[in-house]
Amino acid sequence: MKIKFTDVEEYLSVFPEEIIELLQTLRTAIKEAAPEAEEVISYNMPAYRYHGILVYFAAYKNHIGFYPGSSLINEVFKKDLVKYKTSKGTIQFPLDQQLPIKLIQKIVRFRVMYNLDKTKAKKRR
Repeated sequence: MKIKFTDVEEYLSVFPEEIIELLQTLRTAIKEAAPEAEEVISYNMPAYRYHGILVYFAAYKNHIGFYPGSSLINEVFKKDLVKYKTSKGTIQFPLDQQLPIKLIQKIVRFRVMYNLDKTKAKKRR
C-alpha cells in the first residue's frame, strides 16, 4: 500500500536515519536559498513553491532525485552538473556522496528569479 503524504515531516519519517539526515540537509539548503518559499507536498514528494513550483526532491534506493523543473537548468548549470546523472529537469545526487549544497542553492535561487520573471511577464500582458 502506497502512503499518501500530507507534509514533509511525514515524508521524511519513512526513511532510515542516514537518508533523513541527507534530506534534512537538502531541505535546509532550499529553505536558506528561498526563505519565502512555501513547503508543500506535490506529486507525493516535498516541493517548494514561490510564484509557482521551484523544486521537488525525493529519496530513492541509490540517489536523491532533485527536480528543478526546467530543462533550462541542465543548460545553465551544464558545467556544474557534469558529474551527476541528469535528464530533462532532473538531477540525481548519489547517496554515497556529499550533497553539493552551494550548487543546490544556486539552482534554487535561479528558479526563484525564473519564477519571478515569469510572473512579471504575465502581469505585463
